[in-house]
Amino acid sequence: MSSDRRRCMYGVSLVELLVAIVIVGVGLAGVLAAMTTATRNSADPVLQRQMLAIAEELIEEIQLKPYAVAANTAPAGCARDTFNDVADYHGYASGGSLCAVDGTAIAALAGYTVSVSVVPGTIGGVAAARRITVTVSRGGDSVSLVGWRTDYAS
Repeated sequence: MSSDRRRCMYGVSLVELLVAIVIVGVGLAGVLAAMTTATRNSADPVLQRQMLAIAEELIEEIQLKPYAVAANTAPAGCARDTFNDVADYHGYASGGSLCAVDGTAIAALAGYTVSVSVVPGTIGGVAAARRITVTVSRGGDSVSLVGWRTDYAS
């Protein structure tokens, strides 16, 4: 009779329940740790795209300037409105905040820095060329774009 009684008993013992709770808890902890890491790193592509957009805008601005050196006045602060040729941008750097062409700080881009290098070079056998390097940084991340400007008008 006692063997028949055991066969009819259904349910879960306390030990089985505790083991199941521990297994589920460890699994959930692993999933949450993975989601935390993914969420923390999800903003990085946005920063990379923003830095790329800034670098593309500035390199396009530089490439649209004339190649021939022309006299100009020194800009005030981080303004670029007096730059009238490609070579004027050599050594340009913004410290901690980006500015519009007229020197107005762009508050939404605080924390980004830009540095520009314009050096003479040769590309495809063309000696009258300048290599333009624009580097945009924020924190430990940076993006560098290289473009060329030749003296095609001469």
